[in-house]
Amino acid sequence: MTPERDAGHDHEAVLEFDYPDAERAARVVRSTRVEAGDIDGDRTSVRVDRAEATVTVTVTAADLIALRAGVNTWLELVGVAERCGGALA
Repeated sequence: MTPERDAGHDHEAVLEFDYPDAERAARVVRSTRVEAGDIDGDRTSVRVDRAEATVTVTVTAADLIALRAGVNTWLELVGVAERCGGALA
């Protein structure tokens, strides 16, 4: 499910993370979704979704530099959630 793009956000990256079960995916979403509103800016926005055991992070951006920064940020946030128990049994 792709979010509607903000005006001027012409670039998009969709990151999908598969987990062994839906509960682990739900923990990652709970750990990361709260950051979405806090780190969105004029040049980037993000949407975090879950379908069963798959977490999808969609980053939209006004330019490629902002897209790269947004993707790097969200890869790190998901990684931290996994390491801190978001994806641990």
